[in-house]
Amino acid sequence: MTPVEAADAIERVLLEGLDPETAPARSAVPVPAGELLLMPAASAEYVGVKIAGVAPANPGIGLPRITGSYLLLDGPTLQPVALMDGAALTALRTPAVTAVALRRLAAPDAAHLVLFGAGPQAYGHLDALLAVRPLTRVTVVARSEAPAEALAAYARRLGLSAGVGTPDAVAGADLVVCCTTARTPLFDGALVPDHAVVAAVGSHEPEAREVDAALVGRAELYVEARAVALREAGDLLMAGVTGKDALWNLAELVRGEVPVPGDRPRFFKSVGMAWEDLAVAAQMHRRGC
Repeated sequence: MTPVEAADAIERVLLEGLDPETAPARSAVPVPAGELLLMPAASAEYVGVKIAGVAPANPGIGLPRITGSYLLLDGPTLQPVALMDGAALTALRTPAVTAVALRRLAAPDAAHLVLFGAGPQAYGHLDALLAVRPLTRVTVVARSEAPAEALAAYARRLGLSAGVGTPDAVAGADLVVCCTTARTPLFDGALVPDHAVVAAVGSHEPEAREVDAALVGRAELYVEARAVALREAGDLLMAGVTGKDALWNLAELVRGEVPVPGDRPRFFKSVGMAWEDLAVAAQMHRRGC
């Protein structure tokens, strides 16, 4: 499944009436190696649950930070019909969610992407955004030089002008995407141009953030669901956002019910929700993947 096909599957369930505000909550269980996430979701046709592990020490021994499995069941009978790689599903659906938001929030001619991070999500976001916007230039900003150079080289193989940069590259960005494990802001939000859109996907913890209060205070704010964002989105909570009135959700954005101003930045904060996994997994199963 391509990133665009995954994005289309997510859009479809929203256009068909799914309300992200009523979706089941994620359960997070501390374990010795990190955190175990349980993410259930259901529709009339399918039910699914992702069991995902977040193991911060894994990259140091050559293993993925995100692990897990996805169990898909038939909706009417609750019989298991598929078992999927949970990490691979996450790597596909997270960029797809961002693509759904940014193909509405980003300018049609958005060409310069500043990408924070150089892990699997950074690669997935590059592929997804290249599919929905006419990117010509990518600036990679990461803690380690070798992974950053590798991602820039990958972007060049896709036909883009790409190189490694510093956080102040956001001053010339059309799109800024943050795919990191950072717990403190990655850049000065005052530098982001008014025409730009920023997406942050790296954290679902209220004590961690990738963007600062300066950006949040300037931007129009969009989330997957207000209820979840006000529990888990540290980027917003640590900037003082406490009320639902300040936020638009993804369903409202997809249905064209929200403003998309051009005179200030747009900020999309994603924490990851189980209904997104189900939308993509169900579509993969229908196709016999």
